[in-house]
Amino acid sequence: MIKLIKGGILYAPDYKGIKDILIADGKIAAIEEEINLESPYIELIDAMGKIVAPGFIDNHVHITGGGGEGGYKTRTPELFLSDAIKGGITTLVGVIGTDGTTRTMTSLIAKAKALKEEGISCFIHTGSYQVPVKTLTSKIEDDLLLIEEVIGVGEIAIADHRSSQPDYRELAKIAAAARVGGMLSGKAGIVNIHIGDSESKLSLLSDVIKNTDLPIKQFLPTHINRNRKLFEAGIEYAKRGGYVDFTTSSIAKFIENGEVKCSNGLKEMLENGVSIEQITFSSDGQASLPEFNHNGEFVGLQVGRVTSLYKEVKDAIVHEGIDIEVALKVITSNPANVLKLSQKGTIEVGKDADIIFINKDSFEIETVIAQGKLMMHENKLLVKGTFE
Repeated sequence: MIKLIKGGILYAPDYKGIKDILIADGKIAAIEEEINLESPYIELIDAMGKIVAPGFIDNHVHITGGGGEGGYKTRTPELFLSDAIKGGITTLVGVIGTDGTTRTMTSLIAKAKALKEEGISCFIHTGSYQVPVKTLTSKIEDDLLLIEEVIGVGEIAIADHRSSQPDYRELAKIAAAARVGGMLSGKAGIVNIHIGDSESKLSLLSDVIKNTDLPIKQFLPTHINRNRKLFEAGIEYAKRGGYVDFTTSSIAKFIENGEVKCSNGLKEMLENGVSIEQITFSSDGQASLPEFNHNGEFVGLQVGRVTSLYKEVKDAIVHEGIDIEVALKVITSNPANVLKLSQKGTIEVGKDADIIFINKDSFEIETVIAQGKLMMHENKLLVKGTFE
C-alpha cells in the first residue's frame, strides 16, 4: 500500500523543516511541504510534532551470536528482529568475532537472509578475528564479488591477546584484497578492525598506511572508546583522515575502568577538531562483553545490546547539547557513506523508505518503518521475528 506521512519535522538527517513524505513500493516517492492525496489505497500516517529521521544503521552486530571466551556455555544468542526494531535499526551489518570455528560464514549469511525475509536490511563482512581470513569461497575478492550480502572484511582483531597477532604485511594483503574486491563489485570493501587493550593501539594500521599505497579510509577501526589512551590515539587518527567507530554497548564497570562513554566521546572529538563525517557509532550487539583479570584470565561476561546504539545518540543530544542533525549522522548518513550503502542513511526521493519517528520532547523512538513497511507504530511492535 502507498503511505503518506503527514506533517513531520524532517531531519534527513540535515534539518529540512516540516514536510510530507510519500512512500510507494518501499521507496520514498516524494517529499514536499504538502502532499494532498485521497484514496482508499493510501495509508495516512500522522507525524505532526514528531521528529522524522532516517532508519538507523548498525554497522557492527554479531547477528548469529558471539562470545565463547569463557567456554561453550558463554556463547551468546542470535539477534531477535524485535530488538533491532525497538532500537530504530533498519539496516544491520553482521560480523563474526572471536570464535571463527563454531560461528561460520554459512550461518552468518543464512541469518542475514533470514533478517531480510523478516523485513529489515542486512549485510555482512567476511571473516572473523583470525588471520588468515576464513572466507566462504576461499578468497576475499570472490566473497565480495559473488555474495550479495558481503560488503567488507572483518572484524579482524589487532592489539588484543585474542588476535592472531598479524604483522603489517599480513594486514596490508587483507586490505589490498578487500580494496580490489570492493572496486570490482561496486561495494565498500572496508576492513573492519577490532582494536583491543594493547599498548600498540592503532600503530599497526599506521604501519600499513605508511609502508603501502593503501588509503587510510580502507579501514574502519572499532571500539575506539575502549580506554582513554586508545580514544586519544583515535582523535589523532581521525584528524589524519581516518574513520573511527565508537562501541555503544558497555557496562558501568567498563566506564569506571576508563572506557569513554560514547556521548561524551563524540562531544570531545568534535571539540578537538575531528570532522563529524569521520565518526560512526555501532552497538557490537549480541557480542560478549568479557572481563579479564591482569593475567588475561576470563572472570565475567555480559551481552551487548543493539538498543544501546540510539541511547548514546540520545544522550549526546539531551545531555551533551549536540545538535540533532549532527548526532544523527553517526548512525545514518555516515555509516551509509563509509559502507557505500547508497540507498540508506538519508531521507531522499528514490531511496529506501527506512524512516523512524522520534518524540521531540522525550526523544524516545515511537514509530519504525523499514522498506516502506510499518514495523512499530506509536510504541506498539507490529512485526516480530519468526520464533518470537
